[in-house]
Amino acid sequence: MTTTPPVLSGPAIREQFLRFFADRQHQILPSASLVPEDPTVLLTIAGMLPFKPIFLGQKPAEFLRATTSQKCIRTNDIENVGRTARHHTFFEMLGNFSFGDYFKSQAIAWAWELSTQVFQLPPERLVVSVFEEDDEAFAIWRDEIGIPAHRIQRMGADDNFWVSGPTGPCGPCSEIYYDFHPELGDEKLDLEDDSRFIEFYNLVFMQYNRDMGENLTPLEKKNIDTGMGLERMAQILQQVPNNYETDLIFPIIQTAAGIAGIDYGQADEKTKISLKVIGDHVRAVVHMIADGISASNLGRGYVLRRLIRRVVRHGRLLGIEGEFTTKVAATAIDLAQPVYPNVLERQTLINQELQREEAAFLKTLERGEKLLADLMADGVKEIAGVDAFTLYDTFGFPLELTQEIAEEKGITVDVEGFKKAMQEQQERSKAAHETIDLTVQESLDQLANRIHPTEFLGYTDVQSSAVVKAVLVAGALVEEGKAGQTVQIVLDQTPFYGESGGQIGDKGFLNGDNLLIRIEDVKRESGVFIHFGRVERGVVQVGDTVTATIDRACRRRAQANHTATHLLQSALKKVVDEGISQAGSLVDFNRLRFDFNSPRAVTTEELQQIEDLINQWIAEAHQTEVAVMPIADAKAKGAIAMFGEKYGAEVRVIDVPGVSLELCVGTHVANTAEIGLFK
Repeated sequence: MTTTPPVLSGPAIREQFLRFFADRQHQILPSASLVPEDPTVLLTIAGMLPFKPIFLGQKPAEFLRATTSQKCIRTNDIENVGRTARHHTFFEMLGNFSFGDYFKSQAIAWAWELSTQVFQLPPERLVVSVFEEDDEAFAIWRDEIGIPAHRIQRMGADDNFWVSGPTGPCGPCSEIYYDFHPELGDEKLDLEDDSRFIEFYNLVFMQYNRDMGENLTPLEKKNIDTGMGLERMAQILQQVPNNYETDLIFPIIQTAAGIAGIDYGQADEKTKISLKVIGDHVRAVVHMIADGISASNLGRGYVLRRLIRRVVRHGRLLGIEGEFTTKVAATAIDLAQPVYPNVLERQTLINQELQREEAAFLKTLERGEKLLADLMADGVKEIAGVDAFTLYDTFGFPLELTQEIAEEKGITVDVEGFKKAMQEQQERSKAAHETIDLTVQESLDQLANRIHPTEFLGYTDVQSSAVVKAVLVAGALVEEGKAGQTVQIVLDQTPFYGESGGQIGDKGFLNGDNLLIRIEDVKRESGVFIHFGRVERGVVQVGDTVTATIDRACRRRAQANHTATHLLQSALKKVVDEGISQAGSLVDFNRLRFDFNSPRAVTTEELQQIEDLINQWIAEAHQTEVAVMPIADAKAKGAIAMFGEKYGAEVRVIDVPGVSLELCVGTHVANTAEIGLFK
């Protein structure tokens, strides 16, 4: 007879998981930020991501074993959120990790012990999958654990070979599934049947490193990376029909339902989907803002903005008028703060960001509604698909809202035409790789056989000759760019600094035969510098030779501000606390910003001391010394690493003798006197 496991709260599941592995010599480590140090990914997408340098052998492990509850964000299947029982943007991944210590046999044994003895899942309800070529894992499950062979399924690489991204550590994996309906029998088990099975534990046997060519190289040490979805285990143990109705998310849904005047239990499926989207997305944005992400049109800021707008859109579908997101966020903050206290500490910031974004988007929706009213005038029977898509793409107006409003007037919407317009835009986007700042790596992949990393000459030269290796217009690779067009240019070598280390990219010009391109910004991606500009005169073609000249006045101001950030960090350590650590920076032409972690607020008196000390160092006219050396030597000298930077075997060290010593790729003044005055 099949037994039912005990009911456990979400916090209890998290605590029991971590304690189980702590009792087995695993160090409990805190969750890393949703903003990863790894520059190849936008957000923390997996529990193993903070350990990627260890798995690659780039960084020594402080512990041979570790366990975490890692907050994660994934948006690759955002349209499934609320529609399936298990898809989320934000989720917590419970994990245990071995850095060259134990491997398959021990990992499998502990996973089974935890599942069947601690969480008391009946063995007869569990089914296992392994990578189709992994005979070793199959044998361990069958012979050491005792699972019948017919309940061990071999699956292909798409399902059971785990990768951390386009490149990086990877390996075969083995998954454990819970069977909600064992009464249906063991024959022809279909693990893709979401109504019957849920995969709750994934054991990754980290054996390889994958490069951009998808070539696999064995890692020096074999590692274990596992992930148990907290929300999924909560669904199983709390005996609810989906992850959303667990105690981790349902209180947020209830708050939204209360604002909308809806009884969730009596609601139809469409209404429940909107409530689930709000519950999931609000949880995500609360943690994203708490981790320092601000809404914008680029990168992770764009992800945040998109999630907030989806919350507002679904609120409108529920009939909520006016601003409501901060009220729902309050519940999400209450749920999170016992484990993630930073969300409560930054509640004011979270509310400000939500209020600003919600108010702006409500105005956008109003404009969309006016356009929709025009489209429905004069006896129109159907709204064209291209018009519905314009509402969606330009005004953020959801198709379902267009349909709902049109239906009230007896007007239909050409949904197939909408889908066609959507597909055409996606194909254009895919071909053009339009959002260079967000997905530039894809464009660089397309160029991989044509270009090499850009040679940077800007530490010594402010002008140089260069060959145009690639031209992009509106994100699309083209052979030439014409006067009046906005372009992105890749050169073989450049004096232009590409944004990194907090310092923004240089401005300047590219000149050629009857050619003038004004460069407004330069980004650096995977060693390739992308020059963003506008063709003022002439035509630029791939293969042209141009003269690249930076704006020297802008560069001088950036250098002064960058060196000043180094002096500021030293002053903060001397005046406030030696343990202060950098948490980000901005080096602009006209200002600098320095983010730091401190155990307390800086007083007014200390601010004056900091300012006086920095101006003293400026007046002392310290000569700046630049050296390239092995990273071990730099660390031995006490050099401070720059936040978010990745370093190779050789590093560039900026030394203001007796004042500051930092690893830095930025440009700096030759003497502190060049800074002038620090305020």
